[in-house]
Formats: sequence, structure tokens, C-alpha cells
Amino acid sequence: MIVWLNGAFGAGKTTAAYELLDLLPGSTLYDPEIIGAGLRWMLPKERLARIDDFQELRSWRRLVVDTAAALLTEVPGPLITPMTLLRREYRDEIFGALAARRVPVRHLLLHADEPVLRHRMDARATAEGGSSRAWGPGQLRSYQAALPWITAEAHTVDTSHLTPRQTAEQVAEAISAGEGAMDIVQTPEPTAETVAAGVLLFDEHDRVLLVDPTYKPGWEFPGGVVEPGEAPALAGAREVAEELGLRLHAEPPLLVVDWEPPRPPAFGGLRLLFDGGRLGNEDVSMLLLPGAELRGWQFVTEEEAAELLPPPRLDRLRCALRARRVGHPLYMEGGVPVGTRNGS
Repeated sequence: MIVWLNGAFGAGKTTAAYELLDLLPGSTLYDPEIIGAGLRWMLPKERLARIDDFQELRSWRRLVVDTAAALLTEVPGPLITPMTLLRREYRDEIFGALAARRVPVRHLLLHADEPVLRHRMDARATAEGGSSRAWGPGQLRSYQAALPWITAEAHTVDTSHLTPRQTAEQVAEAISAGEGAMDIVQTPEPTAETVAAGVLLFDEHDRVLLVDPTYKPGWEFPGGVVEPGEAPALAGAREVAEELGLRLHAEPPLLVVDWEPPRPPAFGGLRLLFDGGRLGNEDVSMLLLPGAELRGWQFVTEEEAAELLPPPRLDRLRCALRARRVGHPLYMEGGVPVGTRNGS
């Protein structure tokens, strides 16, 4: 298990983490900042010049998960992880990958009032000769912006007037009571090429339905991995029923086949999109969400989808919408349409 102590700089995460080691038998301090420092030492300066924070490195996010899983083969756990995590897409990627490794996460927010945080930041900056004054206000703004989604899922401990020991005691009590447990779908990481089937569903304005997974970054189409021996179109329909509680009236026709090349550590495979047709108002009113897998859905235009979908999925959507207009399926390789008829 990982006890993830989230919060702004100055909330007391690290000092509470050390106290927590005494209160949780078998626990080990796991600080992902060490991984960031290692990457800073190893990566070329040209790569580092393109980022402001090591959390932007996909390698860091992957290594956080891999290192945690490796540590838990050496120690009983839990791992105490004092790490600020303010971007929801990074939370989805890291927590989802941990769930895929069957590593449970307890997410706790150590929160302090803004005047307290500013006072602690100033004290730290003075001790360090002012080095943290430049980024402190920016992090506070990012923290305030992230509070709505963090407080919606994490158990909050207000540290404004607590000592590190008192904070650790409240965290230990919360963990004992089962607080902060993350209910995330456990999707095993692929070990070979996969076939995945997505289904496009439209409203009366021809906007497409997107869903927001809890276990990976970015929005997605309803759908999932095709099981061995399963017909892809039926797999797409099955996933729609499981994810949204919606049963399609007919087998959906194919729109796009996209061959995704292997890019280590990803294995690639075939990505198919089917046309699930237009939903009526009654169908829309009946949509359900499995909380462990999806946190939300919305109908979007192609332009709005560009703000939500990662580039490969957006390319696939655009090709699927084109296939829908021309009336026949299109084939893609690596997100690029090939072999289209008559240049259409």
C-alpha cells in the first residue's frame, strides 16, 4: 500500500511522513523527488530545458510506479510518500498504473490555510537565502486551482495548527478508519500487442460522447480491450454496456482501423472505432458511470474534443468523423490515414 501525502509546499508533508514511520508498523519513506533528482542528473540539458518541473517527464511518472512496486518486493509497506501532486492527469496516470500493479493507494491531503503556507514558505526562503521565494506564489495558485478535485477524493487533514506529530497521528487514525482509499479500476498493463474497440456515440447535434477515465490521463471514447476470441464489434458494445449502462440495439458498423506501432514501453496493436449511432434524450438520461473506472462524460464538438483528447485519440476521432461522412471505413497507421479511396 502507498500512503500518498498530497499538499502544497509548507503543509508539513515531509515532517509528518517521518513521524508517521513510528506509527505505521513496517512503513518505509518513499520520496519520488529523489527520482526527479536522478533524472535531472542523467538527462541531457537540452531535454531539461524544455520542462519547468520534473513531474512533466513521463519517465518520472513511470519510474514512480515502477520503483514503488519494486520497493514493495523488499519491504512490507506501507510506503509513505510525501509528494505534491496537483495535475489531475498525472494523478490518473500514476494512481491508475499503481492500481494495475495491484498496489492500493490511500490519498490524503495535508492542508494549511494560505497565510500559514505563506509564512512557512517565507521562513524556508529565508533559511535558504531566498531560493524558494520565486516559485512559492506560483505553486500556491496551482494548489488553489487543484483543491476542488483533490478534496473531492482525498481525505483532508488540516495542519494549520498541528505539530508534525499531531498531523501524523491524525493521518494514522484516518488510515486505520479506511479513509482516503482510492477505488480505481485495476486494468493490467499489456504484455503484448492488443486490439481495442471504441464506440462513438452521438447526440442530436452530432456531438460525440467522451468519457473521463480515473485510471489514465486524458479523455477517451467508451470502449476497451477486446478479449481473446471476442469479436471486436461485440467487444465495443459490451464495453458500452459495462461503462455506461447502455445497450446498443445493433452491432455497430466499423469507422476506423488504426495500427498503433510499438513504442517501448508500449506494445501497440490495433485500435478500432465503431459507430454507435445517435442517442435519444431518454438514452442520455439513463447513462450510468462506474465510479472506479469513469468520473464523468460529456458530448463535445470536434473543436472541444481537441482540448480534451490526447493527440493520437484526436487523430483517430477526426478520421472516424471523416469516415462517417464519406460512408466507408478508413485505415490508419500510427494515426495517419493511408490507402483512402479516390483521395476522399
